[in-house]
Amino acid sequence: MTVPTTSSTATHDVVLIGGGIMSAALGVLLQKLEPTWSIALYESLDQAGLESSDPWNNAGTGHAALCELNYSPMDKNGRVDVTKALGINEQFWTTRQFWSSLVADGTLKDPKSFINPLPHMSFVWGDDHADYLRTRYEAMSAQPLFAGMEHSEDPEQIRAWAPLLIEGREPGQRLAASRNTGGTDVDFGSLTRQLITAMAGAGAEVRFGHKVTGLTRGTDGRWEVKVKNKAAGSEVVDRARFVFVGAGGGALPLLQKSGIPEAKGFGGFPVSGQFLRCTDESVVNQHMAKVYGQAAVGAPPMSVPHLDTRFVNGKRSLLFGPYAGFSTNFLKTGSYLDLPLSVRPHNLSTMLDVAKDNMDLTKYLVTEVLKSRDKKIDALHEFYPEADGGEWELITAGQRVQVMKRKGRFGGVLQFGTEVVTHADGSLGGLLGASPGASTAAPIMVKLLERCFPAKMAGWDGTLKELIPSLGHTLNDDPALLDEVRTVTDAALKLA
Repeated sequence: MTVPTTSSTATHDVVLIGGGIMSAALGVLLQKLEPTWSIALYESLDQAGLESSDPWNNAGTGHAALCELNYSPMDKNGRVDVTKALGINEQFWTTRQFWSSLVADGTLKDPKSFINPLPHMSFVWGDDHADYLRTRYEAMSAQPLFAGMEHSEDPEQIRAWAPLLIEGREPGQRLAASRNTGGTDVDFGSLTRQLITAMAGAGAEVRFGHKVTGLTRGTDGRWEVKVKNKAAGSEVVDRARFVFVGAGGGALPLLQKSGIPEAKGFGGFPVSGQFLRCTDESVVNQHMAKVYGQAAVGAPPMSVPHLDTRFVNGKRSLLFGPYAGFSTNFLKTGSYLDLPLSVRPHNLSTMLDVAKDNMDLTKYLVTEVLKSRDKKIDALHEFYPEADGGEWELITAGQRVQVMKRKGRFGGVLQFGTEVVTHADGSLGGLLGASPGASTAAPIMVKLLERCFPAKMAGWDGTLKELIPSLGHTLNDDPALLDEVRTVTDAALKLA
């Protein structure tokens, strides 16, 4: 028997699709800029921040390019290019200032509930990797943003920084490590939930258990967002002047449904992952750092191995991984039909070209999927030689949908960053891609505002600079401003 559904309509200035960190950041930002605007947020799950923003679905690095080696590649002439690392670090400082301002005005309460100070390290072994790490250190430590970075090839110094890396290691192996004490661990799930709770308290309508099923343009120019109440079976059509599609892996299908030409040519390649997690205090208490290594040949940047301290719900644990996998669903709670249903005539050539040019990635994923638990523990032993596999549990991490973007008329390229997609008239925006995503939420949302509301930016400038004092400046070019920003944000976020 078919249960009849009831339909209704609603009208808002802004509709946010998805209850992750991006929608949360944009919603709070818009409330600061335009407090009279009506905002509705729809999330399919029963709580905010349960997909990519959930702390167990990401490494919580607070991407600042302090330890992630893929952001500072070496060229064929042996020079390390720190351009991308500088850009990402600048963006994270923008995000930290935004959070600091929200703590200062009471929007966010206890910063320890979502961010904690934690050294970031890079750790390698072997002559080639050690030579690279020293070159990287020399290039990065010369920049004001990375001043204070330490480097050592002395096993005893590395033991003092992170003893688990050294205990039980074969003598004579050349080791190298770089360390920055200004790193952090971020629980993006806790942060997301606090931001969305604050949004609701400031008047936004937040609806959990509501799945967006359609997105079309009305004859009057408003977007008609079709939403299903999963529990009641009823439907609502929310008519909005502006829509943000912040649905993580679910963003691509919705952008396709919108019909905007800017979404044509994009495809998505889903990559799943797993981590090993340890909660044994005798082990956890010996490691206080995030330690990143080198990615395997052919591996995507998101699969860089790392041994991380995590702070979740006030408790410390260790996380090692990730181990890449493959599933055709775009969300952890999605459907196995997500990938095949995303194929369109306009993105087919893009996807085929990407597949042709990334056979090494396909081979890597197949190898990872077939890897046994013992093999996963072997990888852990490369970082932590004395690890007892029985003390580590295997957990499934979140889905990442890497962007496949049109290149030329028929070609395509696989993107490993984030991609802002906006309609020409500014009435709709969305976000595709993965890392460094969450850590750069504030500058990404400012970029989206610039694209979608160019006429309002001059009027918003004062408020934006109150929230993000360094906006419009490059901190690496202004050490005095950098010191000021670091002092203020460290104090507000209790990182000092």
